Amino acid sequence: MNKLKPSAAPVAPGRDIKTIVNASLKRRHAAERRFRWYGLIAIGLGLIFVALMFTNIIGKGYPAFWQAYVQVPITFDPAVIDPQGNRDPKAIETADYAALVRAGMRQLFPAVQGRLELRALYGLISSDAAYELQRQVQQNPALIGASQEVWLLTSATVDTFVKGNIDRTLDETERLVKDNQIEWIDKLLAAGKIQKQFNTVLFGNGDSREPEQAGIRGALMGSFFTLVVTFLLSFPIGVATAVYLEEFAPKNRWTDLIEVNINNLAAVPSIVFGLLGLAVFINFFGLPRSAPLVGGLVLSLMTLPVIIIAGRAALTSVPPSIREAALGMGASKLQTVGHHVLPLAMPGMLTGSIIGMARALGESAPLLMIGMVAFIVDVPKSFMDPATVLPVQIYLWSDLPERAFVERTSAAIMVLLAFMILMNGLAIVLRKRFERRW
Repeated sequence: MNKLKPSAAPVAPGRDIKTIVNASLKRRHAAERRFRWYGLIAIGLGLIFVALMFTNIIGKGYPAFWQAYVQVPITFDPAVIDPQGNRDPKAIETADYAALVRAGMRQLFPAVQGRLELRALYGLISSDAAYELQRQVQQNPALIGASQEVWLLTSATVDTFVKGNIDRTLDETERLVKDNQIEWIDKLLAAGKIQKQFNTVLFGNGDSREPEQAGIRGALMGSFFTLVVTFLLSFPIGVATAVYLEEFAPKNRWTDLIEVNINNLAAVPSIVFGLLGLAVFINFFGLPRSAPLVGGLVLSLMTLPVIIIAGRAALTSVPPSIREAALGMGASKLQTVGHHVLPLAMPGMLTGSIIGMARALGESAPLLMIGMVAFIVDVPKSFMDPATVLPVQIYLWSDLPERAFVERTSAAIMVLLAFMILMNGLAIVLRKRFERRW
């Protein structure tokens, strides 16, 4: 008979099993340490890129929260504002307040003569200065006939120069600020008549062609109305769909087909929903373009799959013993779900809904397709008014060449990121606050 061959190679002389095991452990431990270092390096690189991004955005956007103002002596001449002397609101509204601004600037620099020099002098002030005087007189007609120092908005060029973003050493032909304007600005700065103040215009105005007058209030209100429509439609429909599919729907090929389609819709590019909204809501139903109502309908279609998937996951996380106990006590299926399962799953559903809303807040592609890319000056007051949203406003400003719009673009990104961080933080707080450990 043949002798059986050994199943393993014999141990080499001078080496025992312990030595082999120790060598293997060293290799495994070394591989584990390398894997940990790979993970730490990946996390470190990610944090570095995030830090660079935030540094770049904050560095460019922080100056936009401050705006240069110049103090101008204004005489509210009754002959200009109210020549009839009857305080007619129509006459006060249509008065030539720009003439008062020009007179105040000539009072600051009485030596300036000539059409070109005067034009350069008036260019230090924003065209919004006249409207500011109009607002002050309309709010307080007692100003008519008085004289006082008024802080007025400077032009975007002066604001950029004061912030140090225009090199004064360049040749006059290569910069926006002329030599005589630099001389006047230096005198005003030395006299303390130009100061940087908090930029209330950024949060109080709608969009404008003039950088110093452009604000994000219209975009903020448009985003608010759009998200209200999105939440009112997507949350109840998403929760109801998740409850039906998870608790009541029979398991057959039709429900399987629905589940597959929901999962596929969650991965569809957002611009496809914009095309759908353009074809259905605008072309078929005839709803107005650029309206927050249409934007909310489009974003609802986009967020519904996310909310349904999150809702089903939250329902699945509820232990079966809860259902069995309720059914054992005589509760119906509807009572079991409504009184026991749904309240326990609601924190997870709210978390998924908030994350879906945060995604909708940052979307721009589907809204571009339904016309919310239009230039909107007025702040929307209802769901049917023409509006834009914050991401689209950022997109519009990023395409403009002026330095002041670069600042406002970064500032609007900072505001958008703050809202998204707030919404994601709220989702984490809700999950921690109401989460149940089983």
